[in-house]
Amino acid sequence: MAGAHGVQLGAVPQSHPGLNGEIGVADQLGRFAWYELLTTDVAAAGAFYRKAVGWGLKDESTPKLAYTVVRSGSVPVGGLLDIPDEGRRLGATPRWMGYVAVDDLDRTAAQIRRLGGTIFVPPTDTNIGRIAVVADPQKATFGLIEEPTHGRSKPGGLDEPGRVGWHELLAGDRTVIFDFYRALFGWQKADAQADPADWYQLFSADGQTVGGMLTKLPSVAQPCWLHYFNVDDIGAATKQVNAGGGRILQGPIELPDGCWIARCVDPQGALFALQGARGQAGIEPSSASEVGWSAKWGDVASQGRIVLPKPKR
Repeated sequence: MAGAHGVQLGAVPQSHPGLNGEIGVADQLGRFAWYELLTTDVAAAGAFYRKAVGWGLKDESTPKLAYTVVRSGSVPVGGLLDIPDEGRRLGATPRWMGYVAVDDLDRTAAQIRRLGGTIFVPPTDTNIGRIAVVADPQKATFGLIEEPTHGRSKPGGLDEPGRVGWHELLAGDRTVIFDFYRALFGWQKADAQADPADWYQLFSADGQTVGGMLTKLPSVAQPCWLHYFNVDDIGAATKQVNAGGGRILQGPIELPDGCWIARCVDPQGALFALQGARGQAGIEPSSASEVGWSAKWGDVASQGRIVLPKPKR
């Protein structure tokens, strides 16, 4: 099955290693340090994620930019903002983007060009710090951030509820693209805890396993990054997704380590994932029907199919 923004809904990692311990400062180099949702309705999206993930919301708008910060307890995790008018005219659709912290944004942007990547937004000063929006050589987009405004306090472990605990790359060819990220951020391959299947490559940042990479299906046109949000109770969270107007694309699915995951889409159409324990709420099975998906924003295109549950009768 193919998914929105290139998500292979049939591909499930064998295990998400526990992300115990503390990361230190949130802008630690070479790690995802900030996350942004570009959406068509910030107020509705904020209300949805507050119930589904348990985030707190804080309006930190400026005269030039409307911006809502989402928090896990007292720790800022990311921001919500409207898709710019130009993006909407070009057919942009809501999506999450993760920013990796770097110490020298200009040097990193130049290195991306040398490694065959693309710069969509050159180094720019913003409300969250100095940023750039880029893509790897296979066109999966992500952000870079230098000296972020938020996230300087010492957070808890990445397995805590409300944090982003896993990062998954749906690549054109994961065996080729890994070298790009290793050269750029120093990421290392991590051994699988279970059967080391060729199709799923775990990776670590500074010795901590933080995500995985797999090769997308040929029917999916656009590689992408998918971010997993931690929840206490996967059953309760997925019920909130459905109740809030979102959809469960796949799952919940139990992994060998006892963690449960679900891939979802929010009411505005942005793709995200959840991970957590089964909890007391119970898990509702879902059956799926396919709908078409196609979007283009400038040179960044996303085409494929998403799988949505059939409406209840």
